[in-house]
Amino acid sequence: MPRFYPNVVTLTHGAEAIEEQRQAIRILGKSNLPGRWAVKDSFNELELGRLGFDVLFEANWIRAFLPDETAPSSDIVWERGGKGPFPVDDENFTMFTGRRGFQVVAGGTIYRAEGMVGISNVVADAADAVAVWRQLALLAVRTFPRLPLVGYESGAELQAAVDAGFELGDPLKVWVRSRD
Repeated sequence: MPRFYPNVVTLTHGAEAIEEQRQAIRILGKSNLPGRWAVKDSFNELELGRLGFDVLFEANWIRAFLPDETAPSSDIVWERGGKGPFPVDDENFTMFTGRRGFQVVAGGTIYRAEGMVGISNVVADAADAVAVWRQLALLAVRTFPRLPLVGYESGAELQAAVDAGFELGDPLKVWVRSRD
């Protein structure tokens, strides 16, 4: 897996799914995965402490359907990317870079899949965070119209997304385990 991405992501929940997921994680635990590896517990149900994992962070899902186009914006100018240091040849993926003059001050990635658009890797100074979330939401619905927006955040970033009009959703955890 690329650095900073989980090796396992849960996509279903319920008692049967949880046991299946734990078994898959046990099998991976016996493999030769190098270094640290992680599990995104999308439904906050796995409780992997007994399998040698620690909670890396806790977050909440967020979602939005129609961003408020009349909300105040900022002087950040957005450029659609996907080239440069992260070339991606996928029509469902795009990156946006926000600049003030020649200085990059914000950014985020948008990915369309399974009838929704994920917003992730949002970067902004605290003073711009709410406006950046609003603007990225608008860019997402203009890029991939008529699809709900989803993501997950924690801490100040979660609050900025909520202040920008995203709804707070269910909790999730990302678990991490180091190889001995």
